Amino acid sequence: MLWLLTPAGDRVLSRRELEIDRGECKKVGSCGVGKKALYLGSRYLSRRYYLPWNEVERVFKRVAMSAGGFSGQGVFGTMAYFVVQYGKGREKQCSFRVESEVDKLLSLIEQDHPEIPAHSVQAARKLAEAEAQERARFLDELSPRGETALAALREAKTCLEKKPELTRALTAAARQKRVVDQLKPWVLALGALMTGGGAAVALWGLYSLLMRSDLGWYLLLGGGALIFFAMSANIAPGRWTSKKRARKVWDDAVADVGAYIAGCGDFPVPAQYAHPVVLERMIRVVREGRAQSAEEALKVVKADLRALNSSVTVSQKEHDEVVEVKPLFLVCDYQ
Repeated sequence: MLWLLTPAGDRVLSRRELEIDRGECKKVGSCGVGKKALYLGSRYLSRRYYLPWNEVERVFKRVAMSAGGFSGQGVFGTMAYFVVQYGKGREKQCSFRVESEVDKLLSLIEQDHPEIPAHSVQAARKLAEAEAQERARFLDELSPRGETALAALREAKTCLEKKPELTRALTAAARQKRVVDQLKPWVLALGALMTGGGAAVALWGLYSLLMRSDLGWYLLLGGGALIFFAMSANIAPGRWTSKKRARKVWDDAVADVGAYIAGCGDFPVPAQYAHPVVLERMIRVVREGRAQSAEEALKVVKADLRALNSSVTVSQKEHDEVVEVKPLFLVCDYQ
């Protein structure tokens, strides 16, 4: 399908360059991050367009909300978009069903091309204002204990950032375990009933079709719809609703992190909380003078996260941090 690949901007790469680069690019959803170009999907085809990196001016996430979310009527929903700006005012966006995939794509671009802004102009301005307010809360001087704790936390964060795949796996495992732990037995029973009933109806439909009955198509579609609904609601029996499997995946993720941080010296937090965002929040707590040691800072971070719920309004940065690390504390009950 290389012949369908089209430049989104003005610069054109050779067919040989595209063949190698597109084949080796890091794929996220319908997009891809190559060494020579950024690949963008169209409505129906993945990585349909490309932009050489020297044409990319800015990338960021855009989240659109359905009209029902504002009016209070109809269905509430959001759609995440990856947006790239290029060529002095031109813009192209790709839709994603899963918002976390946009975050992953932006993270890859920030990692490979830190010179490219990864926020919209408005978001960058708000972030700068929030950072200025945050810096204003920091103390000019820390106590010797505070300085020692700060140095240890920064060293631990640097060590942990060298293995981002470990912390991504830890967060994913915590989220899945949290979801599975919250499933009620009657919900799992309903999922099993819908899946089994849907399969039976679908088989009945197949049999009816073999018997040349017009009812067969309706039964087949109805059974398939039941199975699809159970799967999309994550209540169908299987690996994603198994509490035993979720526990094992979580324990394995914690063990992997624990094995890695054992080589990082005297690590200031236990393996289940070893995440760069947790350490960054602890660093801020120490710089604000709210703690004098890593142990005290972790207690303050736990208290701050415990106090946050759906009724509390926070900044976008705070929201992103909480979404990333609060599942770690919830599955451990803040222990």
